[in-house]
Amino acid sequence: MVSGSVAVLFLLLSVGLIIFLTSKYRMNPFVVLIFVAFLYGLLVKMPLGDIVKNIRDGFGGTLGYIGIVIVAGTIIGTILEKTGAALSMTRAILKVVGKERSPLAMSIAGYVISIPVFCDSGYVILTPLNKALAKETGKSMAVMAVALATGLYATHCLVPPTPGPIAAAGILGADLGRVIGLGLLVSIPGMLAGYFWATRFARRYEIASDMEETYEHLIGKYGKLPAAFHSFLPITLPILLILFKSIAEFPTKPFGEGGLAKFLSFIGDPVTALTLGIFIALTLVEKGQMKNALDSWMGEGVKHAALILAITGAGGAFGKILKASPIATFLGESLSTLHLGIFLPFVIAAAIKTAQGSSTVSIITTSSIMAPLLAALGLDPVYTVLAIGAGAMTVSHANDSYFWVVSQFSNMEVPVAYRAYTSATLLLGVVSIATIAVLSFIF
Repeated sequence: MVSGSVAVLFLLLSVGLIIFLTSKYRMNPFVVLIFVAFLYGLLVKMPLGDIVKNIRDGFGGTLGYIGIVIVAGTIIGTILEKTGAALSMTRAILKVVGKERSPLAMSIAGYVISIPVFCDSGYVILTPLNKALAKETGKSMAVMAVALATGLYATHCLVPPTPGPIAAAGILGADLGRVIGLGLLVSIPGMLAGYFWATRFARRYEIASDMEETYEHLIGKYGKLPAAFHSFLPITLPILLILFKSIAEFPTKPFGEGGLAKFLSFIGDPVTALTLGIFIALTLVEKGQMKNALDSWMGEGVKHAALILAITGAGGAFGKILKASPIATFLGESLSTLHLGIFLPFVIAAAIKTAQGSSTVSIITTSSIMAPLLAALGLDPVYTVLAIGAGAMTVSHANDSYFWVVSQFSNMEVPVAYRAYTSATLLLGVVSIATIAVLSFIF
């Protein structure tokens, strides 16, 4: 095979090709990643049989680890959306925080709901409520939009079972329980930074709500919503079970090594926990809708997961090719002298995100690049996943579909969206990576 320095040049060419094809021609990322995996293997003169084997093993190995989890998490999110549970959770948060602090309520609601629900979908679901609150409280839609959008974005890029962080954990071999626990912690300062930006900066842009209905009328239109505790349960219980599994497997063995520890390891396995979450979510469905939920709602969830599964597997294939090439040893030795530490995956992810727009593509591509380098650089896989997530939210602009969801559903003109929302995602990413860097020294 070629030398390490030449392999790096081919990696840069490959990443540039990924960005070019996915942004310029909107080519499907799955096809791009598989194509680039083949191309990179050929360029570094890998034996032909090894190219195919590595691509097959990388694809299958990655999906074998997190494929079921991605599908289950997406199904849970779909059921929460269809049953009104997402709205019920938001309403419960609003009762605690108060209407006078409605931007904070929407930030927190976004933080919670984007754990199982895609941020784009979460924003669409909560937009009527967001507009109704803006009208009732006299807040600018710029404030309400940025508060909600950044709250959703914080957990979307950092906390499983959102597909991006799960995919990164699978590719990098990170403990999912630790990713969830630290991701929940890291995303709080990010969410609060977005809320601060919304209430201190975005308020200078006055955008009136075009909602005719009041908050009370909107809630009444939905009829009887699921109870708040019941609505939260499909998210919180699987997360708690996964966290308990991680605790049970600590080197100190806090639950011992007997039946309890083995049970917690079984019930807290992400596959078991998220599968259980599906059945808990189904208890939210009214009797008359159960057939529809079991058929079309679940089918919709699987369809939403399919593209993520394909991209994730392709990212695993690309990562496996990189691991088998000379680049791992060369970059490990070279980059370790720069002492960038946890900021390296952040910078790579931010560059890819800004260039091509998709947070998921950024997360998966950066994870594939970092996978062979972790040992040489001495990076913790969990903090690397979080650093990549922080980079993948930096920054959202016109090449990102979420940018258009936020601006169009909030009646923000594009220049205003750049100044109010895009700048907020930069702050969100910077605050998140700063928090990750501090935590990596403490824990």
